[in-house]
Amino acid sequence: MAIGIWISLIGYFVLMIAIGFYAMRKATSSSEDYMLGGRSLSPKVAALSAGASDMSGWLLLGLPGALFASGLGSAWIGIGLLVGAFFNWTLVAPRLREQTVHYGNAITIPEFLANRFPTQAMSLRTVSAVVIVVFFAVYTASGLVAGGKLFESAFSGVINIGGLSDYAAGVVITLGVVLAYTVVGGFLAVSMTDFVQGCIMMLALVIMPAVVLFGEGGGGFAQASQTLNEVDPTLLSWTEGLTFIGWLSAVTWGLGYFGQPHIIVRFMAIRTLKEVPTARNIGMSWMLISLIGAISLGVFGRAYAIRNGMDVEDPETIFIILANLLFHPLVTGFLYAALLAAIMSTISSQLLVSSSSLTEDFYRLFLRKEATDKETVGVGRVCVVLVGLVAAVIASDPDSQVLGLVSNAWAGFGAAFGPLIILSLMWSRTNGAGAIAGMVVGAATVMVWISLGWNAEFMGGPGVYEIIPGFIASFIAILAVSSATADAGEYQHITR
Repeated sequence: MAIGIWISLIGYFVLMIAIGFYAMRKATSSSEDYMLGGRSLSPKVAALSAGASDMSGWLLLGLPGALFASGLGSAWIGIGLLVGAFFNWTLVAPRLREQTVHYGNAITIPEFLANRFPTQAMSLRTVSAVVIVVFFAVYTASGLVAGGKLFESAFSGVINIGGLSDYAAGVVITLGVVLAYTVVGGFLAVSMTDFVQGCIMMLALVIMPAVVLFGEGGGGFAQASQTLNEVDPTLLSWTEGLTFIGWLSAVTWGLGYFGQPHIIVRFMAIRTLKEVPTARNIGMSWMLISLIGAISLGVFGRAYAIRNGMDVEDPETIFIILANLLFHPLVTGFLYAALLAAIMSTISSQLLVSSSSLTEDFYRLFLRKEATDKETVGVGRVCVVLVGLVAAVIASDPDSQVLGLVSNAWAGFGAAFGPLIILSLMWSRTNGAGAIAGMVVGAATVMVWISLGWNAEFMGGPGVYEIIPGFIASFIAILAVSSATADAGEYQHITR
């Protein structure tokens, strides 16, 4: 393995850990500092932190892999996400930033819901915390799977950690570095590293497709299009061979944005309400460029592989294969760092949100109500490690598919929290009973749908993405139960 790759990767690891220690000195003195960065994020950091924590390893592995395998029809996932992110920034971000302060200066989503609906505070904090920890364990595992695949594909036979396989070693290294800066620096470290990682990811997604198209063996747009048309004309079609259900299942990924705690918590941490539009513009620009790059990589990477006689067994590794094949070792190391950035930015955010819920909504609520800030920060650090270890166990299967794990967890959060967040911010008649009903119905619908296999095949036809029935059922449950159990006590103003 070329020394240049290791130089780039080690430099990246050192930078991430250094940021963690810098953040430890700046914002880990209290629970609000450790879990929300003291609500001090600048627009650019908040925007790229939200984007990088959202676009996990699936942006460089799962999405290009889907486009490599099936063509432009899979790009509707990216389009749906782009639209969903825009409405999330427009509808949710300003309201959540304002109302989490208004309702008791809440620092976690479960705490906000409890303060917003005081008559069901205990039940809401408990149920929402359970949903967060369960689905984030799966979601975090998807990132560790991506890390394992990177090391298995790129460093086969090079790493030897206690007799572990290359895949298992990759999981261990990925988790170890993430824990190092997350445990030490908390939310501020995670957000600052997200900003750096977001810049690295976007640059990689500009460089890679450009070299694939216009570098040696690429042939440009015309040659790539001709190659794909000769193999399968549907690869360049947005609609051919795509059923309405398939299209709907792809674009409705965007619904998930409204209920992703690790993304919307960034809205709560922006410095001021006035800076939300600036953050939105930065975040949407970053996302548009990154998605175009990922889509181009998958489609034109397929053309490159065909033209050069490459046998790609796992489409989700096309980024890794091309990075190793086309670039100088120092650049290859940078591209590997970009992939690790995509993976780690999401894992760290998910670990911290899970830790926050365990600390604030279990430990402080049931075990130690009088816990000091110093004690709470310490417990939060322990919880980060525990959730990470559970995720590592889930990720131990090397045959796991990144996009599959992400889609399940994304749907679970989107259905459980999405309708509830929207209605709690925008419909004054939402109450605690409706909130609990919506959360439980949404999460349960997703889990039942997956267990019955209806996301793969439904009524003899193509599967229906589980977020669709889950989101609809949750929305209806909140409206129906809130209307039937109106309680004026829900609308009281709360201050901490």
